[in-house]
Amino acid sequence: MTDFILVRHGETVWHAENRYAGRTDVPLTPHGLEQAAALAEWAQGAGLTAVWSSPLSRARLTAAPAAEACGLTPRVDERLYELDFGEGDGLTRDEMRQRFPEQLAAFLDDPVEHHLPGGEDPRKAAARAAECLADISREQPHGRVLIVAHSTLVRVLLCHLIGIPLADYRRVFPHLLNGALTEIRVEGGQTALLRLNTPALH
Repeated sequence: MTDFILVRHGETVWHAENRYAGRTDVPLTPHGLEQAAALAEWAQGAGLTAVWSSPLSRARLTAAPAAEACGLTPRVDERLYELDFGEGDGLTRDEMRQRFPEQLAAFLDDPVEHHLPGGEDPRKAAARAAECLADISREQPHGRVLIVAHSTLVRVLLCHLIGIPLADYRRVFPHLLNGALTEIRVEGGQTALLRLNTPALH
């Protein structure tokens, strides 16, 4: 049995402007750094056995204070990257509507079959993230592991693990708060959702 606490990194400049941030390395805002500090304060008493993050700096900078608070060395895995949003990266919804209205409409109808032009297939992203968690679970069979990653990646991963159709990820999980905690338990190939979108500090 391995417990995973999945956290969306702190707020970035683009998220404050409602821009899609995929593979572009966007810095945290001052508020994002405050969210990282709150996560570290929570982590002190959380009994964590490991901390993992996406390679993007917004995830690494969110994970680092929590790892330090627990005396752990954060580990980075490329399988925890955010989805590549292709031509949508860096754009707002309105800007996408101006540049490729038909593709955006198809994406909003079914984000799996019609992912953003030039972007990554969410099925592949969910599979790579699930593979990463499976490897960690084998390494930490009784662990409590913090994973700092990204909104869309976490949402498609949750659908993949708990049996929700992937095309529904935007409807079932419409928004993950920056720095909030989503906890799952993986045991015997089954996944339980223990909490969703809970602020690190109340």
